[in-house]
Amino acid sequence: MKVIEANGIRKAYGTLEVLKGIDLTVNKGEVVTLVGPSGSGKSTLLHIIGSLDKPDAGEIRINGTLLNGMKDKTLSQFRNRHIGFVFQFHHLLPEFSALENVCMPGMISGRPIKEVETEAKKWLERLGLSHRLSHKPSELSGGEQQRVAVARALINNPDIILADEPSGNLDTHNSRELHRLFFDIRNETGQTFLIVTHNEEFAGLSDRKIAMADGLIS
Repeated sequence: MKVIEANGIRKAYGTLEVLKGIDLTVNKGEVVTLVGPSGSGKSTLLHIIGSLDKPDAGEIRINGTLLNGMKDKTLSQFRNRHIGFVFQFHHLLPEFSALENVCMPGMISGRPIKEVETEAKKWLERLGLSHRLSHKPSELSGGEQQRVAVARALINNPDIILADEPSGNLDTHNSRELHRLFFDIRNETGQTFLIVTHNEEFAGLSDRKIAMADGLIS
C-alpha cells in the first residue's frame, strides 16, 4: 500500500528552481532514505511531503488523501494526526519535561489527557527513558533528546515518520543507536519512514536509497 505519492513536484524560490519535477512513492512499512549533496532539494521535498511547505506544481497524497487545496487549519489538523517529524535539532520545548514534550501532539489533537500520557510513558519506556520522564531537555544528553523527539513523533501513531538529518547532530555511537531504533520500530509496528541523511552507512541499510541531485531524482 502506498503511504506517500508525490507526482510532478516543482518548487522555486525566486529564480532558483529547487525541485524540477519529482515523482516519489513510499510504501507502508518501508524505511526509505533520501541522499545527495547539500542543495539538491532533499529537505525541500521532505517539507513539501510533510505539508510544511507547498509545491508550485504537482500533487501530494498521504495514504490516498490529497493534500493540495486543503485549508490551512484542515492541513494543520491532518499533519498533526497523520505525519510525525524528527529534526536534526530536536525542537523540544525547553520549559517542558520529556513526558510533556511527548504528550504535546496528542493533546493538540484533542485526545484524552490520560490516554496520551499512558501512550507517552509507553514510548519513553520503550526508548529507554522511563527514568527521564520529568527531566527537561537541558538535563538530557543529545541522544536522549533525540529519542524524546522520536517518541513525540510516534505519539499519534501517524501514517509516516519524516526525519530530516535526525543523526546529524549526534556522535557515531548515538547515530548508530538511533538508526537501529528506526528499524526496530518499523519491525515492531510496521511504521513507515522517509529520512533525509548524509550518513552513507545508514542509507546503505535502508530498504531503498533514493539519490537526488540538482532538484531531480538521479
